[in-house]
Amino acid sequence: MIGKNLSHYRVLDKLGAGGMGAVYRAEDTRLKREVALKVLPTDMAENSDWLRRFQREAELVASLNHPGIVTIYSVEEADGLHFLTMELVQGQTLADLVPSGGMHLDRFLEIAVPLAQALAAAHDRGVTHRDLKPANVMVTPEGQIKVLDFGLAKLLVAEDAIDQTLMPTEALTQAGLVMGTIPYMAPEQLEGRSVDHRCDIFSMGILLHEMVTGERPFKGESSASLISAILRDRPLPITDSRSDVPRQLDRVIQRCLQKDPERRYQTAKDLRNDLEDLPAELKPVISDQPRSVAVLPLKDMSPQKDQDYFCEGIAEDIINALSKVADLRVASRMAAFQIVDKTTDPKEIGERLTVETVLSGSVRKAGNRVRISAELVNVQDSALLWSERYDRELEDVFEVQDEISESIVKALQVTLSPKEKKAIQHQAAVDVRAYEYYLRGRNLFHRGIKKTYERGLQMFDRAIEIDPNFAAPYAGIADSSSLLYLYFDKSEDNLKRADEASRKALELAAESPEAHASRGLALSLQERFQEAEEAFEAAIRLDPKLFEAHYFYGRSSWQQSKLQEAAQHFERASEVRPEDFQSLCLLSSVYHGLGHSEKAKDCHRRGLEVIEKHLDLNPDDARALYLGSGALIGVGRTEQGLEWAAKAVEIDPDDAAILYNVACTYSNAGRLEEAVDYLERAVAAGFASKEWILNDGDFEPLREHPRYLTLIDSMS
Repeated sequence: MIGKNLSHYRVLDKLGAGGMGAVYRAEDTRLKREVALKVLPTDMAENSDWLRRFQREAELVASLNHPGIVTIYSVEEADGLHFLTMELVQGQTLADLVPSGGMHLDRFLEIAVPLAQALAAAHDRGVTHRDLKPANVMVTPEGQIKVLDFGLAKLLVAEDAIDQTLMPTEALTQAGLVMGTIPYMAPEQLEGRSVDHRCDIFSMGILLHEMVTGERPFKGESSASLISAILRDRPLPITDSRSDVPRQLDRVIQRCLQKDPERRYQTAKDLRNDLEDLPAELKPVISDQPRSVAVLPLKDMSPQKDQDYFCEGIAEDIINALSKVADLRVASRMAAFQIVDKTTDPKEIGERLTVETVLSGSVRKAGNRVRISAELVNVQDSALLWSERYDRELEDVFEVQDEISESIVKALQVTLSPKEKKAIQHQAAVDVRAYEYYLRGRNLFHRGIKKTYERGLQMFDRAIEIDPNFAAPYAGIADSSSLLYLYFDKSEDNLKRADEASRKALELAAESPEAHASRGLALSLQERFQEAEEAFEAAIRLDPKLFEAHYFYGRSSWQQSKLQEAAQHFERASEVRPEDFQSLCLLSSVYHGLGHSEKAKDCHRRGLEVIEKHLDLNPDDARALYLGSGALIGVGRTEQGLEWAAKAVEIDPDDAAILYNVACTYSNAGRLEEAVDYLERAVAAGFASKEWILNDGDFEPLREHPRYLTLIDSMS
């Protein structure tokens, strides 16, 4: 084709090829200008249906008179070839312009805003691109944005059956189902469902994410895994990769990437408007970190000193409420409650928990009266930001919690969305006597041993007897039963009770993220994984910062050998709760299984930092010791790792979880006989998840060991 003449166009060189034909640079010998020629392949030109499609493309693009969209000049035929002539755009594609770490924000906005404007112009004319990707976005030397190749555009009107049998442009080959390029396709495109202009908005979200971070939000090592990621995974916030970007930009991108088209931007104009509003936010957001607070357990000032459960429960409810505020970072219950055993100095607490404010207070409860005092202090100068004392009837305790949460938000000058205002308030009337039993149950639950789980169940049962419509105790029963099953007692009774209680919790509180997370855990233990994923997704949608949803979603993914997905969920869990070491330790094993040795080592290092701080406060925490032993092995401190493992076993030599994880430690240390010894003991003590063992990368050195194979064969 190069050097040939088509009518009065001399073909100079080839620029590229797409699903609708090859594109050439050519000279218009009559008008003495260079143009682009898009030539339909001969076999397609012989197909009247495809030819009609080609001609309609020209009509569509010609109707889009916008500086951000390539201009079409004519549709022609010469020497048996059908082609169209269009504006020749010089410059670079967006694919060539995005650096590995993402664009500077000024440069990002220079491209993103006019790109959204061009898309809005096309949508206004009823045209959907359906193949928006970096290769189809050009930036001229003058900085002009040009959107190319509306070859897959679709009028938003009914089409005949012929239009539904189009071949995809790349990667997929199921004619009649999809059109587009996999990494940039919307879920409804991948599933072959009806699409409209909102599929372009999803693709735009992927482009924006890639422009900011240098990486696409959805990844996979094969087409199948990539499609699964687009359909199932929730992308990590861009602020995880870029601390200098405004949080509002993350919200813009997350809204574009909603799986449900109804939850995305409904028009490209709305997207453009939000992008245009971003420059005003850049300066303050770059310099300011999210406001942060640690809520300490309230002091028991009652004469009998028997109200610890009540004091801790009120503080925990305030933590849970504040954690639902997107622009507020709240130290976890575990971290805040442990720190008070070491220090009460606000400045030291702030340094250890990396927070700028601390809420402390006290409770004095007598009969049906309660006095709650609370104060919020700036850790840097101990300045009092807010304080209040509440003398109320016990039934008013929920109102007091709401007032405290709202006062903290106001004192920290955090703006709440309508959804957040609703989320931090108690939504249902609860019998205060049932609430007290519920708090007793949660207090026992957090101690995390078999005996306290069982006693906690009794408290939850008593709460339900008093108030059968109180959802939280059902979730407490579900969680306690699930964890008893997971760590101590693989009985069908525990599995059944977790299932029934979690279902009841959702019936009573369908908008509770905690109830959805409890349901997800119960379902995953029954290996009803699809239903579990739906429950976890619902929990995360209702509360993106709910640690338990991310953590147990990760465990469920791991159990199914979905290691890439497990990595994403554990990463997110460690982000929403940085002081948690479990997610990081499990994440290192997942990366090991994926063959990402450097990422695994990094997780070992990060996890070890968290564990060492934790053990400073809790030197006899067996779980921290055995997970820390694995991290020590991972960073090359083998002898110390084995010492920590031995200490964990000394604390409870019959605990299945301890024995299992110590087996992992010995396996990674190359001590294979001892590893099998501990693994056999773990199974004998009740560890029964064969799938977990098979998917655990820590046991790769054991895969051919005769005793290991015998053990696996013996498990059902």
